[in-house]
Amino acid sequence: ANLLQGLNSPDSAVQEKAIAETEQRLLEQGASREEEKESSTTVNRTLINTAGTARAEAVRADGFLAALEKDAKERAQRRRRNEQLADALKEQGNEAFRGGDFALAIQRYSEGLEKLRDKQELYTNRAQAYLKLHEYEKAISDCEWALKCNKNCLKAYFLMGKAHLALQHFSESRQCYERMLQIDPQKESLVKDCVNEARLEEKRVREEERAEREVQAGNVAASSIQELVQRISSPDQHILYYTGGIRLLAGVVSSCTGQTLFRTNNGFSILRNETVRGAFCAENKSPAEVELCVSLLLLWQAACAGNEENQRLLLAQPHVGAQLAELLCSGTAQLQREALALISLYSEHESGRRLLLRQDLSRWLQILMAFVKSNDARADSAMNILSDLTGEERFHAQCRAMFATGVLPLFTQLLVCARQVNLAALARGVGVLGSLCADVGLRAQLAQSRECWQACLQLLDGCPDASSPGYQQCVFAVLGLMMNLLLESNGTIQDFAVPISGRCLALLNHQDGRIVTRATGVLSRVLPASPSAVQEVVKGGLVKKMLKFLKAGGHLTSGYAIQTLSICTKSSRRAQEELLKWDKRFQLLLKLLESGDELTVGNAAFCLSQCLRLPGAAGSLLGSSVVPLLLRLAAGSAQRTSVQQNSAIALGRLCVAEPRHIHQLRQLNGLAILNSSMKYVHSS
Repeated sequence: ANLLQGLNSPDSAVQEKAIAETEQRLLEQGASREEEKESSTTVNRTLINTAGTARAEAVRADGFLAALEKDAKERAQRRRRNEQLADALKEQGNEAFRGGDFALAIQRYSEGLEKLRDKQELYTNRAQAYLKLHEYEKAISDCEWALKCNKNCLKAYFLMGKAHLALQHFSESRQCYERMLQIDPQKESLVKDCVNEARLEEKRVREEERAEREVQAGNVAASSIQELVQRISSPDQHILYYTGGIRLLAGVVSSCTGQTLFRTNNGFSILRNETVRGAFCAENKSPAEVELCVSLLLLWQAACAGNEENQRLLLAQPHVGAQLAELLCSGTAQLQREALALISLYSEHESGRRLLLRQDLSRWLQILMAFVKSNDARADSAMNILSDLTGEERFHAQCRAMFATGVLPLFTQLLVCARQVNLAALARGVGVLGSLCADVGLRAQLAQSRECWQACLQLLDGCPDASSPGYQQCVFAVLGLMMNLLLESNGTIQDFAVPISGRCLALLNHQDGRIVTRATGVLSRVLPASPSAVQEVVKGGLVKKMLKFLKAGGHLTSGYAIQTLSICTKSSRRAQEELLKWDKRFQLLLKLLESGDELTVGNAAFCLSQCLRLPGAAGSLLGSSVVPLLLRLAAGSAQRTSVQQNSAIALGRLCVAEPRHIHQLRQLNGLAILNSSMKYVHSS
């Protein structure tokens, strides 16, 4: 059986191997038969001429092998010809599928399978066409055949999962998607979407079954929902008639069963009513139209709260997605309030955010940021929605288009007019923009804006009520935004480095420790952009303040403080002198060299290496633990190469400036390490 399978293979190498093995077996079997005849033949001294018989058997064997080889070649040729025909029919089927003629596509795929029964692509393509025609059982059968051809066919499992889902075979559908993930873990995102779709569909079916049971049990009056939907859908009535019907409907659909009955009775179709749709889409709404729209928004809140399927159907209705943005811009507080409440139902959950992000949200950042000017709950609702959306990459992409022309001017205006807006909401809005700075493109645009930096500085200059909690929240948020923007490097940052560092130096005396920490963080990032800024802050007593923070021991603040000191000592001799003056015998730096944080250790070693340029600095360290500390770090106990190099430079400068340290180094067998360290000293 294996030999026949090999002879029928389309692979010529497999065919040749099977032919060779067949010939070998035939020869072996012929030889064994001859041996059996010789061993079983009794002694017969009659001479028989066997030469002719042997030649005849050899001729027959050769003829059989030749026929076998000829048959294998013919089979291979037929398969190649059938493959070409099957491929041509597959392309014809694909063309028909793309044109929407699914019946013709199925016919072409079937003709292709008549030519080649084991072509997996024809089965999966035909299954896809069957799905379009809602012939789900046939689609499942074709997927099963495709899996017999290729047990790891992802497309077969995907289409079979879709077919099972359409037949409400939820368990089988999930199994198909889980099998896809087992075959290819990189398809996690696709599988997650498929599983969510299956879960949502199962939930919808279960809700409708429960609603039907409750209706049959008499617990819910389905007829009342149906009658109200019909009433609102009827034409040529006064607008107040529709408003009253919508209000009544909102009161009866708030339960889970009511939501399901609302959907199954085509409740979302009420927008087809010309009067209702006209009021919803009107630009300048009359009081009656406003009342109707408010009623609609309340109805949709009741129908969509916690119901993913209803949320999906609502946004699938024409005009709804675009009109929500218009309602937010309407200037009518009641409409804005209810529109925000409806949108919040979506933004609070991942599934709802996915539905929202299918809409064009390019204007939403600008629209929602404008609510900072509101002094009521609208500001909080808008900021909640923005906070929910900023974690979505697709929202970032949609914001880029409007950012420079729409968002940035509004944002700078809000910062400049901080005393006239809701400060708590403004702080949250600044935080949202800080989160958006995770997007490199948006961060670069913001960091390049001179108007943005000027507005940030103006807010830091204070307001009449600078001690208010709202203003302090704004300062904290703006400092966080500035830290994010300072991840960029550009000419605008260099131009503003001096005033930025001056404002932050003043904030180091603030009573709020969080603000002090962030101000220190901003200094650690802005000072590398400008030697002039370094000189100014050193004159202002920065070194002493940083040492104070290092002694206090807060982990985050200490990290920023030692980084700031390393920047200052690199370019300012005055900073080196003040560090030597205020940190007696470098006790604080030596303590930091023993820290478990390598960034802190590296910066401490760097500061020390800079200060060792000063006369007498190395001598002040005689009798201290500096040599074993630097030796251990330079020898490679640190994982970061920069830590090793900074420690090696400090060790080299220490021994050059004060040779008496070499004696202790020799006792620790560290001369070889000192020699290798000198190359870093020379290069530095």
